[in-house]
Amino acid sequence: MNQWLDEIKFDAHGLVPAIAQDVNTGRVLMVAWQNRDALLRTVALQQAVYYSRSRQKLWHKGEESGHFQQVKEIRLDCDGDVIILQIEQQGGIACHTGRQSCFYRRLTPEGWQIVDPTLKDPKNIYIQHHIEPTDLSDDQVEQLLEQTDILDHLGQLMQKRKQAHADQSYVANLYQKGLNKILEKIGEESIETIIAAKEFDQSLSDAKPLNLNLQSDLIYEIADLWFHTIIALGYFDLQPQQILDELARRQGLSGLVEKANRQA
Repeated sequence: MNQWLDEIKFDAHGLVPAIAQDVNTGRVLMVAWQNRDALLRTVALQQAVYYSRSRQKLWHKGEESGHFQQVKEIRLDCDGDVIILQIEQQGGIACHTGRQSCFYRRLTPEGWQIVDPTLKDPKNIYIQHHIEPTDLSDDQVEQLLEQTDILDHLGQLMQKRKQAHADQSYVANLYQKGLNKILEKIGEESIETIIAAKEFDQSLSDAKPLNLNLQSDLIYEIADLWFHTIIALGYFDLQPQQILDELARRQGLSGLVEKANRQA
């Protein structure tokens, strides 16, 4: 069914470089890496999903910034070792510096010169305001995001997305469509989580080496399920911490203690 993947020459780490190109202008916007899982997810979602080498996990472009990449066509080069994703860039920004493209510097006789304007202040894209994202790579920005309290961040993000235009954010689009659409997505993600769990469980019972792809599938689907339930909380102006407080109460643990332990 996925024989097309076998025609790709992945490197020793199971990765292949992926070039994101604007389908309308032909401009190269960014270069990242993909493995088999990332490519399968990209095809399934019709949005670019990459593999972060620093975090060793899948990375859905736009999941933090809202700048998703709608994939219109996928091409493979003659040697089979480079992928081109022809995309429409939501928000018009692909680079973590707030520019349209990561390739915003041009070589001149005086050296590298910045020739592209910043379309959006990166401080309004990423949450580490005391650090200049312009000095960081995409992977470093991801690592900074990982150091934050992600649940608190997501709770705040939902409130911001409720004020955003529907065509600029997947979450804002769901909010505009209403509660029934949000609940429909939770139902879909629940079913996909069940399927992923059953497939992973079956692979464990086959007494074969651990299938990391199926393990990754399960983690990815549970993350999707959690994410959409947080969207539902945001619909009612509830925060993830309120759920954690209830779980802490059931364990006889103060919500403040639970949060302090989580941050530690």
